[in-house]
Amino acid sequence: MLKSFASSTLRKTCSIAIGGALLGGILINPAMAQEAVVAEVDSGDTAWILTASALVLFMTMPGLALFYGGLVRTKNFLSVLIQCGAIAAIVSLLWIVIGYSLAFSVEGGQFLGNADNAMFSNMFTVRDGQSIGELVFGLFQMTFAIITPALIVGAWVERARFGWVVAFAALWSLIVYAPVARWVWGNGWLAEMGVHDFAGGIVVHTTAGVAAIILALLLGKRTGWPKQLMLPHSPALTVAGAAMLWVGWFGFNGGSALTASDDGAAAAIINTHLAASVAALVWMLVEKVKVGKSTAIGFATGAIAGLATITPAADWVGPIGAILLGATGSLLCFYAVHLIKIKLKIDDSLDVFAVHGVGGIWGSIMVAVMMSETIGGAGYGEDGSMFSQFITQIIGVGAVAAWTAIGTIIIALAVSMVIPMRVSQDEEREGLDIANHGERAWDFD
Repeated sequence: MLKSFASSTLRKTCSIAIGGALLGGILINPAMAQEAVVAEVDSGDTAWILTASALVLFMTMPGLALFYGGLVRTKNFLSVLIQCGAIAAIVSLLWIVIGYSLAFSVEGGQFLGNADNAMFSNMFTVRDGQSIGELVFGLFQMTFAIITPALIVGAWVERARFGWVVAFAALWSLIVYAPVARWVWGNGWLAEMGVHDFAGGIVVHTTAGVAAIILALLLGKRTGWPKQLMLPHSPALTVAGAAMLWVGWFGFNGGSALTASDDGAAAAIINTHLAASVAALVWMLVEKVKVGKSTAIGFATGAIAGLATITPAADWVGPIGAILLGATGSLLCFYAVHLIKIKLKIDDSLDVFAVHGVGGIWGSIMVAVMMSETIGGAGYGEDGSMFSQFITQIIGVGAVAAWTAIGTIIIALAVSMVIPMRVSQDEEREGLDIANHGERAWDFD
């Protein structure tokens, strides 16, 4: 009995000593306690980001595919769906192999990461300051890498060769997109400068928009355009696709908060929905005044313009800022479409630059104004100001636009030396569904 009592006493003494040492260590070094908290994965945040990842992928397939597909002629509908799908597949593969590591590896430079996370290796950790695992973060970011080059499809529809499309998108995702994601979201040089881009006004929409206008110029006009009328074959599919994009954008912007919270995800989603609603109404109103009718295509395009414009600012503005960005973005994009197609006669076929590029650039610059606390925004912090943030945003947009333009030209021309950019005139007249894929989207026989 005495031996048992002594053993019990020893165990209790050791437990108290160990517990006291641990408690003392935490009290002496509060950072230790903080690290333990940061390293803990939150199941609610994880579930939300996994859901948001599915929503963003849903934006590309089927949302963007149907939105763009309805805007082309019947003989080219299937080609749009296949291009969006093939881009999603090749970019996903490259993102896991090396793209994520180039953009988000913890080590590496301010311009480009290293190969630490190649093949998604060394990913079973929690990124500093986050409550989700790095695999979840990498998955979410992959869906952004997918949709960005897929947006460019609208610039080359009905005339680009399929092989060239896939090769270009693959290289572009590594040479243009990954470095820009590093600069802005991967603690790169633009992030250090203080550039704000909440969910992709610069990283996604500026890069896609600038690339689109460059490629439209390199490819040239569709045969017969603008003299030949090239009407959308199915406005119904376009509106359905736009609706899917609208819903998916909740994951796009709401997921970018990287947490399931009222002041993060919920605020971003509310602002996203508000801006899209206002922009759709403004676009239809302008159409009514200018042409006498409000169209389904106008409703869909206006909504997308508002969504692109609010994206860089979704969590840094209040409802007033969201309304103003939605309204001004819609007006600006409406007149950009007119300028590019009617005045400049550039065949950016589905208005990628005029809607996504102009909207994303406008929102990225105006976030400096709309984040003012006087209209319900997040404010500028102790050392910031509207003017300094405005200049910072212009530098960020300008640098990314320049990099995108140069990279797009080099990649497009380099790939065209192996695979021609454009189909022949006979193939274009026949339609890309048959010419490139040997199938028809619709068989009414």
